[in-house]
Amino acid sequence: MMSILIKGGRVMDPASGLDAVCDVLVEDGKIKAIGENLAADGTVIDAAGKIVAPGLIDMHCHLREPGQEYKEDIESGTRAAAMGGFTSVACMPNTSPALDNAALIEFVKNKAEKVGSANVFPIGAVTKGRKGEQLAEIGDMKMAGAVAISDDGSPVGNPEIMRRALEYSDMFDMLVISHCEEMSLANGFMNEGAVATRLGLKGIPNAAEEVQVARDAILAKETGKRIHICHISTEGSVEIIRQAKANGVRITAETCPHYFTLTEDACEGFNTNAKMNPPLRTQKDVDAIIKGLADGTVDAVATDHAPHHVDEKEVEFGVAANGIVGLETALPLGVTYLVKKDKLSLADLLAKMTCNPADILKIAKGRLEENADADIVIFDIDTPFTVDVNNFASKSTNSPYDGWELYGKVEYTIVGGRIVVKEGKLQ
Repeated sequence: MMSILIKGGRVMDPASGLDAVCDVLVEDGKIKAIGENLAADGTVIDAAGKIVAPGLIDMHCHLREPGQEYKEDIESGTRAAAMGGFTSVACMPNTSPALDNAALIEFVKNKAEKVGSANVFPIGAVTKGRKGEQLAEIGDMKMAGAVAISDDGSPVGNPEIMRRALEYSDMFDMLVISHCEEMSLANGFMNEGAVATRLGLKGIPNAAEEVQVARDAILAKETGKRIHICHISTEGSVEIIRQAKANGVRITAETCPHYFTLTEDACEGFNTNAKMNPPLRTQKDVDAIIKGLADGTVDAVATDHAPHHVDEKEVEFGVAANGIVGLETALPLGVTYLVKKDKLSLADLLAKMTCNPADILKIAKGRLEENADADIVIFDIDTPFTVDVNNFASKSTNSPYDGWELYGKVEYTIVGGRIVVKEGKLQ
């Protein structure tokens, strides 16, 4: 590989606390040096006035392959990731068939190595077929390259199964990622409240999420094992996790940009691009999520990138698919609605999108330091741009952010020393 010299950017590495205007030299896919007045033959990138940071890590996305390639596939999904500044993504197992065995984990890894524009870390299923009945072959999946297990998209409803998953996965140092949803309470279409009443839609109460967050915190305490709670959306969930951490429970949590930028009001007009699971909540919940991010209760920002074909969204609200695409808007939404509004420092936002998810998943990524993999993002926090879903690299365009003016546009994405995005365009 040719060398790449990134000149004069504001270099930020949250893991080490580095925040300085300097240069970064990349050689043979690794970071060779970080310092002032570096020189080298090869490609030179003028990063003056831009942020140079570790490549972002999304610990929760859906690449839809195998089985749902009409929505997204590994190639298109990782291209979308690169456009959003993500150099590594962990993909959830709710594919067809589910990623519940070593052969399918190997398929995803091999396909990603051939066509991927970002590093892909598969997440295996907790139970066979994600049916919540029998544990999947956790050890085999670990050996094949899975970094965690989750039945995301479906909760593990049986507490005994979840308890055994925590105990068994710990033998392989595997993280359990929990989709917290009590199905007997969650048989609605959007947040339970005034907007749902006005629209005549059955609502989903906050308790549908919080009951299982509390259950899983108790199980983690009982077993002494690690658990990670995905896509939290309510004030109550934040408080349960805050208390659990204070009591020494080995629990971590993530939220998504839509839970700190949107409320249930986005569903007005039966906007199916605002239909997701868990549903958008109230301003009080949004404020609590932001406070949880600021005080460290919420460890990571993930996208829950959930691409759907237009025919699955342009239908009646009650039958529309849940979820939105998020890889190409996550960083700008964080910059615009957290950093620019003084809710979170840029270093803290980057930590929740780089070293924190890397540490939670125990992958050797998310840092700008000598000899580290040259996974780097360069972005602009000063110049606004307008979101245009028609320009997305994803196969799908189901986003409520079309037309929004945001800050934080990605200029370059470098993966393993290879320039994947240059001047805002895929290479």
